[in-house]
Amino acid sequence: MARDRSLDIAVTGLFARFPGAPGVDAWWPALLDGRVLTRRYERDELLGAGVPQRLVDDPDYVPVHGHLPGADRFDHVLFRLSPREAELMDPQHRLMLEAAWAALEDAGAGPPGGGMTTGVYASSSSSGYLHRMLARGALDPLTLEDALHGNEPDFTAGLLSYRLGLTGPSAAVQTACSSSLVAVHLAVQALLHGDCDQALVVAAGIAFPQAGYLHVPGGIHSPSGRCLPFDERADGVVAGSGVAAVVLRRLSEALAEGLEPHGVILGTAVNNDGAARAGYYAPSAQGQEAVIRAALRAAEVDGGSVGYLEAHATGTRLGDPIEWSAASGALGAAGSRPGQVAVGALKANIGHLDNAAGLASLIKAMRVVKEGTVPPVAGFRRLNPLLETDGSPLFVPDLARPWSGPLPRRAGVSSFGIGGTNAHVVVEEPPRPAPSRAPAAGPARLIVLSTAEPGALERSAGRLRAHLASARPEVSDVAFTLAAGRAALPERLAVAGRTAAAVAARLAEGAGAVTGRVPAGGPAPLVFLFPGQGAQRPGMALPFAEVLPGFPAALGACLDAFGSAAGPLRRALLDPHFPAAELAATELAQPALFAVEYAAATALTALGIAPAAAVGHSLGEITAACVCGVLGLAEAARLVLTRGAAMAKCPPGAMLGLGCDAATAARLVAESGICLEVASDNGPHSSALSGTEAAVEAFGAWLGDRVRATRLRVDRAYHSALIEPALPGLAEELSGLLPRPAAVPFASTGTGRLVEAGERIASRAFLRQTRGTVRFAEALAAVARHLPGAIAVEAGPGRVLSAAATDAGITAVPLAGAGAGRHGEEVLTALGRLWCLGQPLDVAALNGRGRRVHLPGYPFAGPAWLAPEAAPGPPGPQGPAAPHRPAAATPAVAGPEGPGPEGPGPEGPGPEGPGPEGAAAPGGGAAPEDAAATLAGLWRQLLGHEELDETSDFFELGGDSLLVTHLVREVRQRLGVRVPIRPMLAGRTLGRQTAIVLDSMAPPAAPAGAAAHERGAQRD
Repeated sequence: MARDRSLDIAVTGLFARFPGAPGVDAWWPALLDGRVLTRRYERDELLGAGVPQRLVDDPDYVPVHGHLPGADRFDHVLFRLSPREAELMDPQHRLMLEAAWAALEDAGAGPPGGGMTTGVYASSSSSGYLHRMLARGALDPLTLEDALHGNEPDFTAGLLSYRLGLTGPSAAVQTACSSSLVAVHLAVQALLHGDCDQALVVAAGIAFPQAGYLHVPGGIHSPSGRCLPFDERADGVVAGSGVAAVVLRRLSEALAEGLEPHGVILGTAVNNDGAARAGYYAPSAQGQEAVIRAALRAAEVDGGSVGYLEAHATGTRLGDPIEWSAASGALGAAGSRPGQVAVGALKANIGHLDNAAGLASLIKAMRVVKEGTVPPVAGFRRLNPLLETDGSPLFVPDLARPWSGPLPRRAGVSSFGIGGTNAHVVVEEPPRPAPSRAPAAGPARLIVLSTAEPGALERSAGRLRAHLASARPEVSDVAFTLAAGRAALPERLAVAGRTAAAVAARLAEGAGAVTGRVPAGGPAPLVFLFPGQGAQRPGMALPFAEVLPGFPAALGACLDAFGSAAGPLRRALLDPHFPAAELAATELAQPALFAVEYAAATALTALGIAPAAAVGHSLGEITAACVCGVLGLAEAARLVLTRGAAMAKCPPGAMLGLGCDAATAARLVAESGICLEVASDNGPHSSALSGTEAAVEAFGAWLGDRVRATRLRVDRAYHSALIEPALPGLAEELSGLLPRPAAVPFASTGTGRLVEAGERIASRAFLRQTRGTVRFAEALAAVARHLPGAIAVEAGPGRVLSAAATDAGITAVPLAGAGAGRHGEEVLTALGRLWCLGQPLDVAALNGRGRRVHLPGYPFAGPAWLAPEAAPGPPGPQGPAAPHRPAAATPAVAGPEGPGPEGPGPEGPGPEGPGPEGAAAPGGGAAPEDAAATLAGLWRQLLGHEELDETSDFFELGGDSLLVTHLVREVRQRLGVRVPIRPMLAGRTLGRQTAIVLDSMAPPAAPAGAAAHERGAQRD
């Protein structure tokens, strides 16, 4: 009978760093080869790490450990931690942050958890890092408090939840060696009970320093430095360091979202041996057997369906036989046949990872059932003669072998802790993924990457490029995963493409990818630019329709507003082969341009790209008025139709674009003596002339190469006397129009001034702008004054207005070029540039749905951090010492008259400093420049940043409210002044906080009567 899978749990995300390999994919081949990945240290290495010489030279000292390279490195910037906080934090907690981040990314649910309620279950070993700092006696009480929060295991889960923004249950799990597998059990229960939608389990066991151990006769540590589980030579365990994280989801929900699990958890169980053991440290066969039986019952499977057991396997001569006996009894009684279950022992490869051991074993077991290959037990030769092999379902493989157990592939994982807490998990191979779709070119998608620092962005792009080139995933899945499943960080890259191969090629070439950094003060305001007639081209709606989700509906609404007059509009907009000459006709060009611009603006706004102002060129001003709320869609559509039809009845004409300003254009016309009018003033390098066909031809011939000239794609002389026959009909249409107050500011190109939000314009303004010169340059200048630092987005075909905006000193982003180009890819690239500049583009909505797939995660490569208090060397004096001050920090006092390094001088107050809150304590006496230097030095001490100026922000550099209280206390000790905390919290910057300190040091003003009395005494 088929199992009920409603209680099954999927492992959707995974990350680990273990000895001997940089990641799980590189680690797996080493396990298949049976390699021992522990390391034997040289004497000088141990002494350099701070291991006492007497210990290193002890004949019982074993210099072997499962070494984790780079365990002291940490990307503190990613987690908004100051250098000083990074120094004080235990390396275990640092790497657990990185592992958690990477596992969530692998699950396609990057921090803060992909919009789900995410629980955190964390385990870490005792902090050797904190022990080292305490042994040095180098922590004052406040620094000690910070160190405890950053080192003690109790605070790890809360730290992860806070730094990653996760809101589900958060619990530190501490049951010694079985901690992380117990954490898996608790996470599974939380998911089944509905406490969270997703659970993150993170564990670390990292020694500090990473070194060997002293073998004690009769102890559990191996005198030979080799962990040989179940072998006749087994003599004990070897320690190792590592960190691991998994993300869990209910299987049904994971599969519904198209996730590909690493494995499936069928059941878990936890118990304790109680008093049924020889001693507190001794294992119990009864407890171990009971927990395996309980896990099988929870999984609703029998022992006959299990083909692999990843054992706890410490490699002790007596512990292994107890575990062997318990597992044999539990599996045999549950239906396993003799010799059916292969046994694994990860500790033989990498050593015992302490609190992370169970999670490491789970990751290995999941890989076994997923790949269908069973690794050997490293170093195994012959069975320990104390093992009861008769009728046992267990056997120890000495070579890698294909799976020979029952199907589907299932495995058990055991982890037993000192103190008697036992855990067992039953896992199954993941469901087979659906056949991959052919990587044929589909709709273009926007691929986005972001990191906390520029160097990481380059590394991230390189890793993604390699993955896309080798795995060739569906580009829609990649785009969806990166947009919906990754945090949006300040350093950004975007690239558009239709296939994984095309995206990989563009990343390799560097062409087609755009990069940028989110401004520290937030995104710049946006200005929409709407082009006028002459920008039209057949099929100009295609690029927008292909990639902007809301564009087709908005375009349809616009065409509906035109009614029967729309005529051939739809074909002209969507067919690149539509006759260009036919589209150039005024009565068709103007509605077509309005429809594209309106639909593009509507679609952009729905994606989060909303304008703070708008400017339209000629016809585009009607679009701007509509988008800014002055005209309704129906009103604007009637006005556009009337305008186009009226102009179509005007005499034919022509227009010439010039590469100079309007004043130069007027001068050239005057010199030529030819009858032309200046139609538009677009900026210092762009203007346009209007007149008859003959006049334009004659002027072009006269002009020669004096100025660059281009014929515009129009058949009328707009903004000239030749257009005046259209004005009466347009005036009649406008007579019944009552514009609304502007909801969003827009600049009038008829007057060159800004129409503020809430301001109402007269309907005749649209008549004046039809005939008068287009004062686009003045309108741009008005917007630039109103919105300093704005970014202009040309929401329509072409890039003429973008060039004018650039000339005006405004950053401009045209959505689509003048040619057909790569259709939607060009629009996506422009949107990618906006996203890279920090604009709130909803990339997930832009890309649409897809499957969450496993992609390369964050390329961690942070600097090494070692607190001076934890540096190698002999222990210092006992008792608290002065807070750490980096050697490069500014001295507390610049002159001999001020307080010394430890506080005020002999004439000043003691450490507590008398005086009311906010008032200077008597006798402080520090000069203003000394106070400023002292505060800057305290910033460097507390935050670890050396480069500071008046604009430096305490919180952006990693500070928090607790550090501000430390800062205020140190100011009181150093300067003898009580500074109020609230203004310091609000002050944020070094300059403002310095002013607050100086104000607090100023003596109170004397009462008026006292001052008069003093002056009188001076006269006497």
